Amino acid sequence: MTDALQELGTHIAARRPDCVLSWAVANGELTVEVAPSNIEGLVEFLRNDPNCRFSSLVDITAVDHPARAKRFDMVYHFLSMYRNQRIRLRAALREDDMMRSITRVHPSANWFEREVFDMFGILFSGHPDLRRILTDYGFRGHPLRKDFPTTGYVEVRYDDAQKRVVYEPVNLVQEYRQFDFLSPWEGAKYILPGDEKKAT
Repeated sequence: MTDALQELGTHIAARRPDCVLSWAVANGELTVEVAPSNIEGLVEFLRNDPNCRFSSLVDITAVDHPARAKRFDMVYHFLSMYRNQRIRLRAALREDDMMRSITRVHPSANWFEREVFDMFGILFSGHPDLRRILTDYGFRGHPLRKDFPTTGYVEVRYDDAQKRVVYEPVNLVQEYRQFDFLSPWEGAKYILPGDEKKAT
């Protein structure tokens, strides 16, 4: 399988030098680093080329690297059922960069791109309906960014007295925080379960 992926990587790089920055086969998987500006054309080539035929879009996601200048990695996974091969495309983006939508080539990218927009805040040009898909319309921030607070900014609850959903700032009360007192890292001075059986 590795030889076939090596051949595939060589073929794609030779046919689309305008898109492919580099490629590598690791752990039985082909990963192609691509230029974000040419993503739509490359995806169309991968679908139509007889040596590729990646007709199934499996997933689109992103990875946040806040310390990098190009903060986000856009990641695309495709499957060729005809050749029984998979490929991963990865494109590095700055925080204010816009990615070209691939919904024209793969209509199923619609909700994947909406999810990436909602969770990471990456914008897609040419998307037919780019709006939040998992969070509420008035939600602030993007939950899968690494600088998003783990508790969020607001909490949502149904208020029975007002008979409606209310939004309130997150307020962490000390009594309700969860502490793992069985963890040896807490420095507790007690006998852990099972230690009482130890011979003295």
